[in-house]
Amino acid sequence: MKEQKVPFLNASDFGEDFTWGVSTAAYQIEGGHDADGKGRSIWDKFTDTPKMIHNEDNANVSCDFYHKYKEDILLMKSMNIDNYRFSLSWTRILPYGIGTINAAGLDFYNKVIDFCLENEITPWVTLYHWDLPQILENKGGWTNRQIVTWFSEFTQVCANAFGDRVKHWMVLNEPMVFTGAGYFLGVHAPGKKGLKNFLPAAHHAVLCQSEGGRILRKLVPGAQIGTTFSCSQITPYRQNKRDKKTAIMVDALLNRLFIEPALGLGYPTIEAPILKKLQPYIQPTDMEDCKFDFDFIGIQNYTREKVKYSLLVPYIRAKIVKASKRNVEITLMDWEVYPPSIYNMIKKFGEYSQIKKIIITENGAAFKDTIDGEIITDLDRLNFLKRYLSEVLKAKQEGLNIHGYFVWTFTDNFEWAEGYFPRFGLVHIDFKTLKRTIKESGKWFSQFLSHKS
Repeated sequence: MKEQKVPFLNASDFGEDFTWGVSTAAYQIEGGHDADGKGRSIWDKFTDTPKMIHNEDNANVSCDFYHKYKEDILLMKSMNIDNYRFSLSWTRILPYGIGTINAAGLDFYNKVIDFCLENEITPWVTLYHWDLPQILENKGGWTNRQIVTWFSEFTQVCANAFGDRVKHWMVLNEPMVFTGAGYFLGVHAPGKKGLKNFLPAAHHAVLCQSEGGRILRKLVPGAQIGTTFSCSQITPYRQNKRDKKTAIMVDALLNRLFIEPALGLGYPTIEAPILKKLQPYIQPTDMEDCKFDFDFIGIQNYTREKVKYSLLVPYIRAKIVKASKRNVEITLMDWEVYPPSIYNMIKKFGEYSQIKKIIITENGAAFKDTIDGEIITDLDRLNFLKRYLSEVLKAKQEGLNIHGYFVWTFTDNFEWAEGYFPRFGLVHIDFKTLKRTIKESGKWFSQFLSHKS
C-alpha cells in the first residue's frame, strides 16, 4: 500500500469526551497456558490438533503477558493510552468451568486491574473472548443449553471479584465469529461443523449475552455494560437480482443475527429464512430473555465483503468473493482495505434507535513490517489507521452515535488459526526473545493521542 493523503488528524478533533484505547484478548497474549492452576480451554486443545493452525503454532507462551503485564501496561502509559480493553480467561479463574475458584487466577487479574488504575489506565473487561473451558465443551459447549447456567456462574464470580474497580464491561466478543467459525465451519475451536451445531450455539450465545448483562447490572453499581459484534459492509458482487438478494441475506446473518434479539426485534428470519430453523431451540420465554438494554454496543470492523449467489453452497446459497480475486488493496488476512466500511457500519448500527452509544472496540490491520535494528517500519498500518479514523471522524462530525475507538491490537499476538504470521500490533514482539519494540504506527498513535485536548 502506498502512502495515502488523508486530512491531518488529532484526537482533539473527536471531542474531549471521546474514548481512546487498545484491545487485546487473554488467550492471544497471556501465555502461561498451564500456570498456577489454570485449566485447559478449547483453544489449548485445538492448537494441539494437527493442521488446524498455521505453522502448527500455539499460544502456550505467546507474548507472555502473564509475566510481563507490568512492562506492557507501562508501555501503554508511555504511549498516552489511557483505556485498555482485555479479556478474562475463564479457565484461569474457574479451571473446571464451574465450581472451584482458582485464587491464583483472581490474583493475576486483580494485579492487572490495580496496576492499570495505578497508572491511570481505565480497564475495560471482556468476559468471554472465545476460550471456553474444554471440560464444558466435553458436555456440548455452546450447543448445550446449560451454557447459560455455566456462563452465569462465571459472570457472577468476575463481577464479585472485580466489580469494585472495573466499571466498563463487555459480555461477549463477536458471537457470530466464535459460533460461525467454531460451530459451523469448524476452522476455529472447537472445530465443529454444520447447522446442527451452529443454530443452538448461536441461540445460547444470544441468551448468554443478555443474561450476562443482567448479572453485571445487579452486581456492579455504576457499571457501563456493553457487548461487541463483528460487522462487515456487505455488498453484491454483481448488480443482478440474485446477488442483491444474497447480499441482504448475508448481511442479516453476519450483522443482524445477534444484535436484533437483544434489542427486542427478534431474529431476522424474513431476510435470512435459514434462521427459522432456530425455532426448535427457542423455549417459551426465550425471546423476552434475549433482551437487554446495553449502555453501549461495541462494533468491530476491518473490511467489507462482496457476495454472490452460489447454488453450490449448502444452506445459504451464498459465496464470499475473496478480496484477492477482486484486484483491490488487501491486508495479510486477505481482507479488502476499504475505509468507508467503518463509516457505513457506524451509520447502519446508528439506525437502531434502541442503541444508546456505539464504540469501535476493534479496528486495525495485519501487514508485513520492515525491521531495521530498533526501527520497525509499518507504513501500511499507519496509513490504514489514518484512513479509517478519517471515516470515524466523518461519522462523528455528522452527528452519528459514535463515542470511542480501540485499536486492534496493542502487541503482535497469536492470531487464532493464522498463528503468528499476521501481525496486527502497534508494538512488535520478537517471539523468540519477547522483546517489545514500538512500531512507527505505535509512535504515530502515541503522538495522535497526545493532542486529546
